[in-house]
Amino acid sequence: MFTRLKEEIAVVFDRDPAARNTWEVVTCYPGFHAMLFHRLAHSLWNAGLKWLARLVSHLSRWLTGIEIHPGATIGRRFFIDHGMGVVIGETAEIGDDCTLYHGVTLGGTSWNKGKRHPTLAKGVVVGAGAKILGPITIGEGARIGSNAVVVKDVPPGATAIGIPARVIEAEAAAQNGRFAAYAVGKDLNDPMAKVVHELIGHCADTDKRIEFILAELKRLGCKTDDSEAHKLDTNLLNKMVD
Repeated sequence: MFTRLKEEIAVVFDRDPAARNTWEVVTCYPGFHAMLFHRLAHSLWNAGLKWLARLVSHLSRWLTGIEIHPGATIGRRFFIDHGMGVVIGETAEIGDDCTLYHGVTLGGTSWNKGKRHPTLAKGVVVGAGAKILGPITIGEGARIGSNAVVVKDVPPGATAIGIPARVIEAEAAAQNGRFAAYAVGKDLNDPMAKVVHELIGHCADTDKRIEFILAELKRLGCKTDDSEAHKLDTNLLNKMVD
């Protein structure tokens, strides 16, 4: 028991640079408190004491602002940073070494009984405000960007951003090879941005070709429309995409 408790405290120091000492973590970290309550509530739930388990969970929500259903299965070294507004549903499954930030929802999309909440494999990081909905699986080491809405499986090691979430290349998602605090990096290769940049480049090349054709027609004595076409502001479009 004490080994697990020390492990829960150590993970705070590993993932939150603001943590200064053990006493501060034990007394002032709602994510740590929520996990202590959940361990107790989950044990009561598995023992068949459903109402008592729900009561413990309810008190935990009142004290920490974090709502974890006692039926949820959570692995070791799980960390909730800040925590306010986190909701974890009954059939959610969370693997070892996962991290959630404030405002995260692991929710269901159906009122049917049975598995209806997400499964997070080992080492998943979920950014602030993200919503992961339905009985989907987030693969090992995956990153979910802040405010993303995920309704489909995310493969291991991938990063998903946007509404609805789409998978992007995530070579820059980790910081110094260890941990990406909000599950996104500054150099992420968004395929949508790539497509828009390609279209902008294509439009600019097409404009140049049309100008060349008109100039040649004029040189040959053909009558052309001399009115100015609306110019494409590529600088503005690039700024919007970036």
